[in-house]
Amino acid sequence: MSTLLQGSELRTLNYGRRASKSTGTLAATTVPLFTVAGGRVALTSIYGVVGTAITVANSYQLQHNPTSGTTVALFAAADIGTTDTAAGELLGFTGDTSGSLLAIGGAVETLRAPIVLAVGQIESVSSGTDGEITWVVTWVPLDDGATLVAA
Repeated sequence: MSTLLQGSELRTLNYGRRASKSTGTLAATTVPLFTVAGGRVALTSIYGVVGTAITVANSYQLQHNPTSGTTVALFAAADIGTTDTAAGELLGFTGDTSGSLLAIGGAVETLRAPIVLAVGQIESVSSGTDGEITWVVTWVPLDDGATLVAA
């Protein structure tokens, strides 16, 4: 008798565990998306799905705010609203912290290598006041007991 792996099992084998979190309606504020606890994790992929169109100028970025240490941008702030970003578009970046949001479209590139995150939070930083993005991450624990969950 053979056993076939399901899609979710293949994803877990290749990328690790999955979590997702909506920004809610974007506002000129910083919103916690994911919490890393219990030790370090490796972020293996991350992409955003625009749920509600972003139609006003919006300097946008994600950052990692560790409990101990310096907050670092995961990519340089990018304007995602002056030229409208339609519902259904995907957002992605390669993991080069000096680079910007790499792509907006129906197909995007994601991390070229895992990003190691210390205990803390991944945060959405927005200057605009409309639209919504759901961020999806995959991750693996690097320390025993480490977790990453939606904030």
